[in-house]
Amino acid sequence: MSTREVVITGLGLVSGAGEGVAAHRAALEAGRPPRTDAETFAPWPVHPVAPLSLDGQIPKKADQRQMEPWQRLGVYAAGLALDAAGLKGDAARKGAMHLIVAAGGGERDYAVDGQILTGLRAADDPGAFLNERLQNDLRPTLFLAQLSNLLAGNIAIVHGVTGASRTFMGEESSGVDALRIAQARIAAGQVECMLVGGSYNAERADVLLVHEMGGFLQRPDYAPVFRREGNGGFILGSGAAFLVLESAAHAAARGAAPLARLAAVASDRTRRAPGSVTASLAGLWRQAGLEAPDAVISGATGCAGITGEEAASLATLAPGARVSALGDLTGHTLEVTAPFGAALAALLVAEGAAREVAVTAVGHRRGEGVIRILPAGSSA
Repeated sequence: MSTREVVITGLGLVSGAGEGVAAHRAALEAGRPPRTDAETFAPWPVHPVAPLSLDGQIPKKADQRQMEPWQRLGVYAAGLALDAAGLKGDAARKGAMHLIVAAGGGERDYAVDGQILTGLRAADDPGAFLNERLQNDLRPTLFLAQLSNLLAGNIAIVHGVTGASRTFMGEESSGVDALRIAQARIAAGQVECMLVGGSYNAERADVLLVHEMGGFLQRPDYAPVFRREGNGGFILGSGAAFLVLESAAHAAARGAAPLARLAAVASDRTRRAPGSVTASLAGLWRQAGLEAPDAVISGATGCAGITGEEAASLATLAPGARVSALGDLTGHTLEVTAPFGAALAALLVAEGAAREVAVTAVGHRRGEGVIRILPAGSSA
């Protein structure tokens, strides 16, 4: 099996830090706290996405209307990535481009859910009431908006990326595996070019409820990820990140200058006994071939226990490296954590700010991932 070099040629980023690579690079360098909305869903803060002019990447209003917010964010970021890679107007190459999306369970219309549950209490015939409401209130378009693979479908419709597509679910691990599978397939010569990424909408009462029930949320105020006291937790952030990945030969043939090399992606899944994160990261570090990264982009959640283990592990695995917590830039974006981290790592390498960057994504329940980013053309 061949092991071709896999390069990153385009990035599309949106979050509370802004739109595009320049805004995110500036925010990373400045180290300023992310935009926080502590009132809308009090006592739980969220990091809202910066305002976007959707027409720039989703020109048809009809397309915008039929998407839920998480889909609009993803389609927008995918368009930015294609633009950055110089592929937006290349219909032939987009027709052959494969797509992998990391996604959650879509978005429910929780206002309708609440109305149905409230009405059930007073219904004389709860079964008949439920059937009627499901038929009349949950229109097919609303139901379809909940499907995870609709993001891939909308990217195909709006941007013309019509090669094979896959959608992975599984919180932080889905983003790791999206990158891992894409990197492996290109390296093995199975495909030449792929669009990989995901999106997340944190500004929803239902997702805050789900994570609060698990005890995963930080409240009531923002604090840096590695300095959250007590049980800690994460602050959800809205955002999207997409990367264009290509074989180095394919990029060279079309005259595209790569930003960085996606050298390796390694994933694991542990039961989260004390010490399991430490052992997992050490094994993944070796598997990814990491040696002496001078920068680390950490997707640490802020949850007690695992965040402390990750911090201690990084101090041992990458002594002297600058460690940046992604949650302090974008908030915690679940499925998008690994793609966002890889994108920021590529920026550091492209600008010469780092020679080797490690990206970590330790899930809030299970699943760990490590990504190695190097300069394009490096022999390591």
